[in-house]
Amino acid sequence: MASLNVGNLGEYLREQRRAAQLSLRQLADAAGVSNPYLSQIERGLRKPSAEVLQQVAKALRISAETLYVRAGILDEREREELETRAVILADPSINERQKNVLLQIYDSFRRENGFVPETDETPEADKTPGVAESPGVAESPGVDDALKADAAKDDNPHS
Repeated sequence: MASLNVGNLGEYLREQRRAAQLSLRQLADAAGVSNPYLSQIERGLRKPSAEVLQQVAKALRISAETLYVRAGILDEREREELETRAVILADPSINERQKNVLLQIYDSFRRENGFVPETDETPEADKTPGVAESPGVAESPGVDDALKADAAKDDNPHS
């Protein structure tokens, strides 16, 4: 069987599996795929679906987006954007409204620099849970006031 053009996905998976000190069989069991199928992926003989890559990433405790890029499902810029968003959303030191404001600012800078999103709508997966949809930074009067108010709260711990 000829090797498919899936970048260095197989080699990368093998390295990650070995770093996690898992046998091929252990990883296959944890990811819910067959041992021969996982072996073929590692050898570059099979191109896995996004769903399989997500299962493998979860079993290895690594970023699924990284595997998507290596498999050619996602390009590098998209991965970087997703990772930036994930870091902002995962930060426990800021509240949900602050996360939403940061994402709005991030989107406005990306638009300003020519990285225009394909649609004006934020994909459901990118929305911050529990935060009402709000207008973009440019149309949002009060964003500066909200940021100043947050800064004032930080400066005055007794408020």
